Amino acid sequence: MSGALTTSEQGRGEVPLAITCGDPAGVGPELIERILGGQGAPPVSFSGPLAVIGAEQWLRSLPDFVEKIAVGDSAFRAQAGVPSAAGARVALEAMECAAAGCVAGRFSGVVTGPVSKAELAKIGYPFPGQTEFFASRWGGDQCGSAVDEPVMGFVGERLRVVLATWHVPLAEVPNRLSEAVIERTVAAAGELARIGRAASEPAARIAVCGLNPHAGEGGLLGVEERDFLNPILAKLGGRYPGLVPQCLPGDTVFARALRGDFDVVVALYHDQGLAPLKAVDFDTAVNVTLGLPFVRMSPDHGTAFDLAGKGTASPRSFANAIRLARHWVR
Repeated sequence: MSGALTTSEQGRGEVPLAITCGDPAGVGPELIERILGGQGAPPVSFSGPLAVIGAEQWLRSLPDFVEKIAVGDSAFRAQAGVPSAAGARVALEAMECAAAGCVAGRFSGVVTGPVSKAELAKIGYPFPGQTEFFASRWGGDQCGSAVDEPVMGFVGERLRVVLATWHVPLAEVPNRLSEAVIERTVAAAGELARIGRAASEPAARIAVCGLNPHAGEGGLLGVEERDFLNPILAKLGGRYPGLVPQCLPGDTVFARALRGDFDVVVALYHDQGLAPLKAVDFDTAVNVTLGLPFVRMSPDHGTAFDLAGKGTASPRSFANAIRLARHWVR
């Protein structure tokens, strides 16, 4: 799963998939240009129309088969590797355009380029990430969806991971792990496992990491597993026959998943899941937002301002996100 998209593979008569540029000073724009232009990466099987949303200065370089939607000040010129408030506003306007377009039926889903959380915060952006932004825009009356809270998942070539919590301090994690959160995350893990799988395949094998070392060691190293998490998992086993009915130690569960014992691993906090994922799927993993009424995916990397403009950033994760999103919306 890597590479560039070619003109001959573009579908016709379908609702476009939106792609946002992310921060125009980061690697997002150049990676999109390389993927769509076939530069620096082999072709990938793909079909369906695309609409790319970003700064006008950069859209001109994209192929003719791509619908181009300019946002931000037309006079703005981003400098590679130099973040700015103006660049953050371009990124935010692109997100707003994509979110509204999905609600209006103009887009089938969205693949988002990486943004700078720090620069967005400086212009008053109230969310910790893009996931929370799209949940706010796609919930409630405007699209007929009762979005409670989305779930963050990741599809790599070797691992699939779902996070019960993500952009919260580690000290707050135990208090965030309610029964509703665990149930919602296990359901999302089942959804993530179905991507690319035939409906006739057996139930997804889902493992949940323990919160404490050795999953609490029967209460010796923490009681959360014994007193709270394991009873919830045992109760959910009737609905999810492939779910392991108790937490497994976080230091071995990913090795077992790599060996083929599990289809998806549920991690209870950000680094518990993403450290092993990025160790084995750093250039290929895709961020999948689950629990929303529209498809939203993104490459599993940031703006990489230090690499912007050098042509050395890998396009594989971004290309995989586009390919996987198109597969899901079709």
